[in-house]
Amino acid sequence: MLSLNRISYFVGGRSLLEDVTFQIAPTHRVGLVGRNGSGKSTLFNIIQGLVTVDKGEVEVAKHYKVLSIKQEMPSGELSPLEFLLEQDQERLTLLKELEDCHDANKMGDIYERLIQIDAYTAESRAAIVLKGLGFSDEDQLRPLHTFSGGFRMRIALAAALFQEPDLLLLDEPTNHLDFETTQWLQTFLSRYTKSFLLISHDREFLNATINTVLHLKGGKVSRFTGNFDTFLTVYEQQQANINAFNNRMEEHRAHMQSFVDRFKAKASKARQAQSRMKALEKLKFIPVDKADLTVSFNFPEPEDISPPMLAFEKVSLGYGDTVILKNLNATLSPDERIGLVGSNGNGKSTLAKFLANDLQAFSGEVKRHGKLKIAFYRQDQFDHMDTNRTAYNVVADAMPKATQTQIRAHLGRFGFVREMAEQKIKLLSGGERARLLFSCLTAECPNLLILDEPTNHLDMEMRESLIEALNAYKGAVILITHDRHLLRHVADRLWIVKNKTLTQFDGDLADYIKTIS
Repeated sequence: MLSLNRISYFVGGRSLLEDVTFQIAPTHRVGLVGRNGSGKSTLFNIIQGLVTVDKGEVEVAKHYKVLSIKQEMPSGELSPLEFLLEQDQERLTLLKELEDCHDANKMGDIYERLIQIDAYTAESRAAIVLKGLGFSDEDQLRPLHTFSGGFRMRIALAAALFQEPDLLLLDEPTNHLDFETTQWLQTFLSRYTKSFLLISHDREFLNATINTVLHLKGGKVSRFTGNFDTFLTVYEQQQANINAFNNRMEEHRAHMQSFVDRFKAKASKARQAQSRMKALEKLKFIPVDKADLTVSFNFPEPEDISPPMLAFEKVSLGYGDTVILKNLNATLSPDERIGLVGSNGNGKSTLAKFLANDLQAFSGEVKRHGKLKIAFYRQDQFDHMDTNRTAYNVVADAMPKATQTQIRAHLGRFGFVREMAEQKIKLLSGGERARLLFSCLTAECPNLLILDEPTNHLDMEMRESLIEALNAYKGAVILITHDRHLLRHVADRLWIVKNKTLTQFDGDLADYIKTIS
């Protein structure tokens, strides 16, 4: 069992965590939720002993194994299957001892322990985990260095799942997974017989896997029983009660202040006025959430264009001499909301590049509206930003004909007001950079937004704001995302990229999930 007892942690003299207390017992499936920057990852580091607390104690039961996903990506000549098997050090040690052992009694003890740890099924269990995370039988035997960074992160996740620790620490495990693999991991964790502590901003993933919520806010941790939606219901009711309490306290304070203002100059009432003034000083309000510009998304309205904005027939796509997709047929109207789904490696990104006009077709007929403007949100755009420039600088470049007032007004749509607009990019958080990228991409009021995993750097509040903004947006949207909550609340139709072609799915997200479960 893991126990944190009144721990506090300070950063630059500021309290990031204060008197945090909680326990994680066997079979607890816990979701750790809170805004980006609230200290969730720091809490993970404290549990692993990577960070020393300033106050309090962290207690881990003897022989209680705590494990997280390794941050360094595995590489080298080992295959994924070999890499996973090497993680089970006890099994390897016992097998080595067995090779060198000539004592029958000792050999009996080793065999008994090997049976206890299920050592003889290790290879099949490792293969099952790898298969679930998208590795074919052939992939499982390829050298690690031949895989992309995203797939090597999957191997690191597979290694953690394979070892089945007493407490598994998972920090945004779905960020490198496609929709289908996220569904597999969700099922795996829902059946996990030990404990895990999960940081995730995917509310549907949380709902399906956890039975306890730890809410980190203002350096404090509050515990809630149930899944994420249960937590949200209770928390919102608490906030409503706090608001009602604060309103009553404000009325009480105003009444007391009125008495002080009326009678503090009268000698006969001076003592009472003085007493009221002291009471006013002691009157404390429960802090409540204020309007927060850090979740701001507000897309400008595009110019109306007649349908179709884009149509293509019998199109083939690829690179060099390699055909990735073929016989593609579709029509896109100005108000469409399309969810683009399919396993990683099937060609979703290739199709997105074609739709964005970044990749020309090998063959087929393509018709684009003459006034069509496209914004393509890609994760690698973060890598091409000059981090020494300010938010104002990069948006000004995207709006070369705009006045300073127009530039600042556009920045304000995405929460960059006053001094925030002058912040250097290197000082911005991942979520702030995402909002800045949206600000740049929408500077020319596009008619079509193509969004490739837009929520990877966004916390839950920002995701909700993005959903609202996309639903209010007057143009068309194409979404590539593993975030089912986002798909469910934005996409009207699904396009499936599979078997080297594109099919339009006749059904909603729930129907599609049934086909891959």
